Amino acid sequence: MTAAYEITAGFIPLLDSALLVAASAKGFAEAENVALTLVRETSWANIRDRIAVGHFQVAHILAPMPIACNLGLTPFASRMIAPMALGLGGNAITASKALWEKMAEFGATSDMEPRSAGAALARVIAARRTHSAPPLRFAVVHPHSAHNYELRYWLAACGIDPEEDVEIVIVPPPMMTAALNDGSIDGYCVGEPWNTAAALSGTGHIATTKAAIWKSSPEKVLGADADWAMANPEALAALLRAIYRAAQWCADVNNHAELAALLAGADYVGTPQEWILPALSGVMGSAGGRTIRVEDFFVPLAKAATFPWKSHALWFYSQMVRWGQVPHTPANQAVARDTYRPDLYRSALLPLGASLPGANMKVEGALREETFVGASGANLLLGPDGFFDDKVFDPERIEAYISDQTSCDQHLGAR
Repeated sequence: MTAAYEITAGFIPLLDSALLVAASAKGFAEAENVALTLVRETSWANIRDRIAVGHFQVAHILAPMPIACNLGLTPFASRMIAPMALGLGGNAITASKALWEKMAEFGATSDMEPRSAGAALARVIAARRTHSAPPLRFAVVHPHSAHNYELRYWLAACGIDPEEDVEIVIVPPPMMTAALNDGSIDGYCVGEPWNTAAALSGTGHIATTKAAIWKSSPEKVLGADADWAMANPEALAALLRAIYRAAQWCADVNNHAELAALLAGADYVGTPQEWILPALSGVMGSAGGRTIRVEDFFVPLAKAATFPWKSHALWFYSQMVRWGQVPHTPANQAVARDTYRPDLYRSALLPLGASLPGANMKVEGALREETFVGASGANLLLGPDGFFDDKVFDPERIEAYISDQTSCDQHLGAR
């Protein structure tokens, strides 16, 4: 029988493509009458451009990228929406072996704690400055990526000016480890399995994780061409249901070995299975062969992990403003907010009895422990979701938040 809906989706070889991969490979898309074709790409710019020219209807995409496209920050892009998130967490910051050894001399430990790692890095940078050494170079995957914003957030909160004290460059995820190994970069922020790859090879050490910098924080979303989505609401809804069922399967620890083997295949991430399992279990490799248990390193389903919170969109927007990518205006704020579409998520998943948050936004960083919140369907448990520097982001007070961050950044620049 011919499927009712034919959808082509782009993805990058990363752990957090798991929900799309499982939706296709485990039959969840087929069960929703969707013929889902996955196309592996090498860079986020290619993903963005192929959505714009109609090669892809949807894609595994950086959470801020649809916002950036809609704000006109990219040279070639179509209007996009984000009707679903593809999980929480999944990133880490890795330092080269040489840089980690210097950080360890200045007090960094192997527990991946962001404050102590950041303080040690600040001391390394200060010492290099006294010897007129060139700035350390860190890589991120794209200017409009959660990686860029969380790396900058971590650096700035630890007293390091991301604009002056380090150099930040762009490297595609699969090329990160090689760039670290040949000395082109001193560290990077990337999704798994590319941090574990460096740790297991001895090329680098995981300094801290996204889950420690901002607990329960967003990473990738399902990006959809807005015109296609509006013209094909039934196809989009069917795909969202398939991905949600895939998230349920991925979240079951009994399926993790099979999921790791699936992702390790050449058509998907194409790496050794042992590079993928640590992120699924949350037991991450660190310096000196130690392993560290990282709570909620990658969350595919729990804590509304697939819900497209408008407060997540607005936090990314606040960072775009903070780092000079876009001016803050009411119109720009509205564009960012409305890129994320929880209404479409709710409409698609209501028949499944899924836990559907009653609100579209929340105060990010306010939950210090797991908390039941208002929801339709099953009970919904959120949090903790704190930032490591104890700041909170209230989307209703975005001007005050941006002002506070700008003041801190001006203080760093005036040292």
